[in-house]
Amino acid sequence: MASNDSERRPLIGLPTYSERARFGRWDVDAAVLARTYIDLTERADGIPVLLPPTGTPRPELVERLDGLVLTGGADLDPARYGAPAHPETGRPRTDRDESEFGLFTLARAAGVPVLAICRGLQLVNVALGGTLHQHLPDVLGHLEHNRVPGTFNITTVATVPGSQVAAIVGPEVKAHCHHHQAIDTLADDLTATAHAPDGTIEAAETREGPFLLGVQWHPEENTTDTRLMRALVEQATQYGRERNR
Repeated sequence: MASNDSERRPLIGLPTYSERARFGRWDVDAAVLARTYIDLTERADGIPVLLPPTGTPRPELVERLDGLVLTGGADLDPARYGAPAHPETGRPRTDRDESEFGLFTLARAAGVPVLAICRGLQLVNVALGGTLHQHLPDVLGHLEHNRVPGTFNITTVATVPGSQVAAIVGPEVKAHCHHHQAIDTLADDLTATAHAPDGTIEAAETREGPFLLGVQWHPEENTTDTRLMRALVEQATQYGRERNR
């Protein structure tokens, strides 16, 4: 028997990385994404849909999505915010930048709910006119946000009372952090709604319009907490129902 609309699980788009990968006997260019994003989406009752970087996205792709997660990963090309590259800034992934800036623009225009994670928050800020610190240790004088390569540091993040992120996770959250870049100039359309003890912006959101919440930490790394993804899935479910009326 076909499910009615109220039972339909929303389709959540997850952009992938484009990286060299080894599996089995193969060493090839591949579209890959950490399994933790997929598992978190499933635990939150969404249906994960992987979106490889294939150039400028078409509107008909976004029309099929109920929600979008802008995933973490490589540094943005600093040319996107009019800055020369810092020596510690990674090699630009221009294919991924082109694809995800396009996805975000189309999603906002269509009213698709968006959860932005780490690089995703940085992308949202730049897309809306903000800038980034390219290497936080130069600004803060410490490595707390990216202490050991390939691992996540637990940081206690304080949220702003009355914000969406505070309503979702409470006044503070133990956040899994791994980033050497962060928001510098905040885009006019965003409000900073969570901070690390050193003042680094750890979450930002919009006050009006479609759901748009970005966090600098990695909620997909906490296997016991689905609150942020569930918030997106709830928004995506509502969006899908309204769109399909």
